[in-house]
Amino acid sequence: MHPITLTPAGTVIAPSELIVNPDGSIYHLALRPEQLGDLVFVVGDQGRVELISRHFEKVEHRVQNREFVAHTGVYNGTHITALSTGIGTDNIDIVVNELDALVNIDLGSRSPNAKHKALRIIRMGTCGALQEDIPVDSRVISAYGVGMDNVLHYYAYENTDAELRLLHSILEQSEWPDNLPVPYVAKGDGELIERLGHDNFVGITLTSGGFYGPQGRQLRLLTSVDGLNERLGAVEHEGLRATNFEMETSALYGLAGMLGHRVCTVCTVVANRLRKEYSKDHHAAIDRMIKEVLERATA
Repeated sequence: MHPITLTPAGTVIAPSELIVNPDGSIYHLALRPEQLGDLVFVVGDQGRVELISRHFEKVEHRVQNREFVAHTGVYNGTHITALSTGIGTDNIDIVVNELDALVNIDLGSRSPNAKHKALRIIRMGTCGALQEDIPVDSRVISAYGVGMDNVLHYYAYENTDAELRLLHSILEQSEWPDNLPVPYVAKGDGELIERLGHDNFVGITLTSGGFYGPQGRQLRLLTSVDGLNERLGAVEHEGLRATNFEMETSALYGLAGMLGHRVCTVCTVVANRLRKEYSKDHHAAIDRMIKEVLERATA
């Protein structure tokens, strides 16, 4: 996925569009540029930030504003920020734009920098598996994020040929329902996917706009599409399967990719949707994911 255009360097961005706090920090994340690591771990759950930073050799900065908690420190000689996003692609829209602003916009002059800086951004999350052979407590790395939400439809972008081929496969193989918005597709960073994917499942991740109906769950309300999970789980494309449901990856891959950052998602499987199973100790499985990703990302 590529942007059709970017705001040119030297353009002054109005205060209503780029909001900077009185202390010089970016509006929602409450971080200043010098407080951000070169490697950023994003998590949905605020409590998971502490689970990551407790492994750091030292923590240099902590901040919280609303659902956004950030701990910045050092691990294996790498300057890292662990940051909570909250749930959903709407929050990812805030997080990715503000992370990019911290490294690619001069917050004092409100102008994009002439020289681009690329962050590595790795999401560590949880998901539900859409394949019977993907057990709970295992890990899935997202080669692609498929957006069943609508965030990227508000941006001007062009898909790569590979992304378009996948989109056409999904629409055709799933007999995409007319009452649902047309999805979008974004690819993750190839080197990060290869590094983190060893001995894990690698596949196509479906990012939904909700936890219940949009992921085919029925409590009291009935869903509008029968067999949604089975239809999506049957998708296969160029050696990859539709592996899992979660709620952030599509916007993360799309926005970060368009802004020139390297991005990858790793999720611990807490539920197998087809086998109707849930992890008996997902906390331990998440901690194993954190340790593995920390080591592989900083090796």
